[in-house]
Amino acid sequence: MGFFISDALAEAVPAAAQDPGFVGMILPVGIMAAFFFLFILPQQRKTKEHKKMVDALGKGSEVVTSGGLLGRVIDLDDNFVELELADNVHVHVQRNAVVSLLPKGTFKARKKA
Repeated sequence: MGFFISDALAEAVPAAAQDPGFVGMILPVGIMAAFFFLFILPQQRKTKEHKKMVDALGKGSEVVTSGGLLGRVIDLDDNFVELELADNVHVHVQRNAVVSLLPKGTFKARKKA
């Protein structure tokens, strides 16, 4: 077999290079920590703030849904919220579909325009 390719003879590798030990774990642990602080922790914080906002909903709150509907909360229960979009136009949406609370008077100002 050595006709076209010369045989490679391996030299002995020092024992320290064979077993990385603790030093070899620094990079993977550092990458996992970076992912935790850059992706997982902010998402948990955002989820907690959204849950707190949804729990604080009450009658008369002015909200925007994930579909872009702007309305005033008329009635709510554990899972659903009834929104008034215009005079005599009511829709039911899930509580989790509420994306943000608006300042008081926003709905009335949009209704006039």
